[in-house]
Amino acid sequence: MARATRRRPRAGARTVAASIALILGGGGLIAVNSYAAAGEGHGPWPGGETRQEQRETLGAGPSPVTVKCPEAANGLPEVPEAARAEVDRELATMDNGITEAYQRFADEQEQIARDPRFAQNAILGPLRNKREAGLDRIAEAIGRITGQRPQGLRALAPCTLQTDGGDGAGQDGGADGGDAGGDGGGVEAGNGGQAGNGPEPSDFADIRTVAPNVQNPPRLRGASRGTFTTDCGVNANGKFNPDNVIVAPGVSNGAHHMHDYVGNQANDAFASDEDLAAGATTCRDEGDRSTYYWPVLRLQNGQDEDDAQADGGGKDRNVGEILTPSQVTLDFVGNPRGKVTAMPRFLRIITGDAKAFVNGDANANASWSCTGFEDRQLEDKYPVCPQGSKVVRSFRFQSCWDGRNTDSANHRTHVAFTDASGRCPGGFVAIPQLVQRIVYDVPPPVFEGADAAVFALDSFPEQLHKPVTDHGDFINVFDEKLMRELVSCLNEGRRCGPGDASQTPGGRTQEPKDAPGTATGTPTAPAEQETDAPARPTAPAADPEPAPAAPREPATPTAAPPNADRPAAERSTAEHPAEKQETEAEQAPRAPEAAQARPEAAKVPAAPAAPAAGASPGPSEPATAADARRPAAPAGTDTTAQAPPTPTTTADEPPGVPVPDGGDAPQAVGGGALAETGAQLWPSAAGAVLLVAGVALLRVRTRRGVTRRR
Repeated sequence: MARATRRRPRAGARTVAASIALILGGGGLIAVNSYAAAGEGHGPWPGGETRQEQRETLGAGPSPVTVKCPEAANGLPEVPEAARAEVDRELATMDNGITEAYQRFADEQEQIARDPRFAQNAILGPLRNKREAGLDRIAEAIGRITGQRPQGLRALAPCTLQTDGGDGAGQDGGADGGDAGGDGGGVEAGNGGQAGNGPEPSDFADIRTVAPNVQNPPRLRGASRGTFTTDCGVNANGKFNPDNVIVAPGVSNGAHHMHDYVGNQANDAFASDEDLAAGATTCRDEGDRSTYYWPVLRLQNGQDEDDAQADGGGKDRNVGEILTPSQVTLDFVGNPRGKVTAMPRFLRIITGDAKAFVNGDANANASWSCTGFEDRQLEDKYPVCPQGSKVVRSFRFQSCWDGRNTDSANHRTHVAFTDASGRCPGGFVAIPQLVQRIVYDVPPPVFEGADAAVFALDSFPEQLHKPVTDHGDFINVFDEKLMRELVSCLNEGRRCGPGDASQTPGGRTQEPKDAPGTATGTPTAPAEQETDAPARPTAPAADPEPAPAAPREPATPTAAPPNADRPAAERSTAEHPAEKQETEAEQAPRAPEAAQARPEAAKVPAAPAAPAAGASPGPSEPATAADARRPAAPAGTDTTAQAPPTPTTTADEPPGVPVPDGGDAPQAVGGGALAETGAQLWPSAAGAVLLVAGVALLRVRTRRGVTRRR
C-alpha cells in the first residue's frame, strides 16, 4: 500500500508536467510566429509592408504620384495683345484638364495598379487629345491677328506620370501606349497630408540643420539705397478667392487654390484695370491701390474651413484651417548699381512658379526660414522652427522692366532679374523691387496620432503642396504722385512709409487710417549711415500685443538696402525688416536680419560646423568682416539672451518633428493580419493544437484526482 501511495503522486506529477510542457510549447510557437510576422514587414507603409512589398502587392504597375505636362505658356511664340485674352482662357482650360486627370489618377488607383495601360488609354490619351485641340485653338487665335499660324504647338500636348523618384515615367497617351509605371513609383496614399496628396515628412527640414547661406552683395556708390514701406495689413478681413487675374483673367477658379489678398479689394478673375483703379484698398496710404496676393497657408488639422466643399478648397484638395499671417511686410528697395525709374501703372509681376514641382525650379523664387534664423534660407523644404520662432515666407520680385509692356504672354518676359552684380539685361531698366515677407505663428508638423497637424501651402492638386511651388503676384496701382515719391525716396537713400512726413518728399502728411486687415506699425528705427559697404544687419524687434483702442503709429521699418535680384542661374533672396514687439512670453532668441542674397546651394540643407570652444551659440558665426558690420547692442541689452539657440536637437521638442536629412525618416506604425505581413500560419496552428492538448490533459488529470479523493 505504501508502494502504491508512492507511485500515484509520481504519475500525477508527470501528467501535470507534460500538460504544462504542451501548454508552454504551443504558446511559445504562437508567440514566436506572431513576433516574426509583426517584424517581417516593418516599414513606412500601412500594414507593416516595406515599400517594395507594397509595390508587389499592387501589381506590376506602380501607382502614379502626379501628372506632368509641359508648360504650354512657355512654349508659345509672341502673342498679340488682341489675342491674349483668348489664349489665356485656353491655357486655363488646359490647367483644368490636368487637374481632372490628376483627380482620376487619385480616384482610380486600384484600377491603374491592376492594368497600367488603363492610365494611358483612359486618362493620359484623352488628356493629350484635349490639349492638342486647345493648342490648335491658340494657334488659330494668333494666326487671325498675325496672318501666320504658329506651327509645332502640338508638341506641347503629351503628358506623363511623374513618380516619387521625380522623373516623368510612362508614355504620353498616344497610339504607342506603354507602361504607365517606371522605377521608383510611389503609392498615392504615401503622399501624406490630410488631403491625401501632400505634404509628407521629407518636405520639411529643421532650420537648425541648415548652414548659413545668405550673402549680401556689394553696392556701388551710385546705388539707390532707400526703402519705401507700404502697410496693407495681413488680410485680417479674410479676402480669399481661387482666381488669378494675371494668369487666367475671366476664368473662375483659375488658380485651383486659394489666395490671400491685401491692398486692392476689387481683385477677382474678372477685374479690369478700371475696376482696380476704382477699388478700395487696405493700404494705409490710399495712393496705393496695388494688389498683392499669394497662396494661403493652411494648418491641416482635421478642421474644415468654409471652402471645404468649394473650388480652390476641398474640391481641389486644399484642406484645413486657413492661417492669418502675424505680420506682412511690403518694402520697395532700390538697385545696388544705380538709380531706379518709376514702374508703369498696372504693371503685372509674378515671382516664383506655382507649377515648379513638375516644371522644375528654373522660375522658383520663394524662400522659407524662421525668425531668428533668417541667415538660413530654404527653397524646396518647409522649415521646422524651434520653440518661440515663427515661420517666414519671403519673395524678392523681378526689378528690371523692358520699358514697353505691362504684361507678356507667359507673364514673365516683360520683366527680368538683375545679374549677381545688380545689372539689368540689355534693353531693360531698373525699377523699384518689391520685397515681401510673410510671418506665421504655426506649430511644428506632426504627421501621426491624434494630434496630427501639418502646415502647407495651397497648390494646384498635382503639385502636391510642395514648398518649391510658392509664389507671389503683384499689380502696380500706385497713383502717379505716390509713385514719384517712392522713386525719389529710393534714389535719395531715405526710408519712407505711409504718414511719415519727416521722410516723405514735400512734407507729405497723412493720418493713419484703419483699413480692414491693417497691421499695427513698427517702431521707427534710426537712420542708417550711408556707406559703400554692404548693408549692416539690423536686430529684429518683437511682435507686440495689439491694442485695439490705441491709435496706430506710422510704420517706419528698419533699413532693408537693395540687393541683387534672383537670376535663373544664381537665384537669391533677402531678409527683410524686423518683426514688431512681442510679449515677454513669446520672445525668442533672434539673429541679426538683413537684406542679403541667397546662393543656389540653399536647396540642400547642410549641417553647420560645430562652434569652436568658447564661441557664443548662434545659428551662424559671421566672419570678421560681417562682425564689423553688426551694429552695437543698445545700452543695457543682454546680448547673450539675443543669441539664437545652437543647432542641436533637444529632448523637449514636440513629437512628430521630421528627422533632419541623413537621419531615419519617421516610420508609420504597421499593423495588419499575419497573412498580410507574409508570415506562415502552420507554426501558429501547431502551437494552438499543442496548447489545447495541454489544457485538456491537465483538466482530465485534475478531474480524476478530485474523483479519487471523493
